[in-house]
Amino acid sequence: MQTLPISTPDGVFVAGYSEHGLARLEFPRSAHVASPVLRELPPRVGIWHRATTRALKQILAGRKPTAFPPLDLASGTPFQQAVWRALRRIAPGATQSYADIARAVGSPGAARAVGQACGANPIPLLVPCHRVLASGGRLGGFSGGVDWKRKLLAREGCRPTP
Repeated sequence: MQTLPISTPDGVFVAGYSEHGLARLEFPRSAHVASPVLRELPPRVGIWHRATTRALKQILAGRKPTAFPPLDLASGTPFQQAVWRALRRIAPGATQSYADIARAVGSPGAARAVGQACGANPIPLLVPCHRVLASGGRLGGFSGGVDWKRKLLAREGCRPTP
C-alpha cells in the first residue's frame, strides 16, 4: 500500500492506495506532513492522488466532487460493500438513517449492522458515512469523531437534531 498525505485547511489527511485504487483515507492527526514528490510515484497512483485531493477538498468545502479516483473497497464483506454502495447514493446536503440504509440494502432489521459497516468504512468522506444519522435525526457515531460529522454536515447545509 502506497500512503500519501493530503494537506487541507482542516489538517493533513492520509490516503492509502492499493494496486486497484484508493483503499483508505485517514482523518488528520497532525498539522503538517511533508508532501511527497509525485514524480517518484507510479503514474497511476499520482493520477489517483490528484483526483483524491480534488474530491476531498470539494467535499470539505461542502460541494459534490466532480470526479473520484477508483475506489478499492474489496476489504469489506458483501454486506459492508452493499452498505458502502448505498452511502455513495446519498447526495450532499441529504441524510438518511441507519434504518433507511438497512432497508435500501434489503436487510430491514439490520440498522445496527449498518452502523458497524459505516464504522468499518475505509474511505470516509468519499464514501459519505457522515450523512447517516441515528433515529430521530440524531448524529450517532462517526469514525472521524462526532465533531467532524457535525462540521461536514454543516458545510453541506444539514442541521441534525442535537
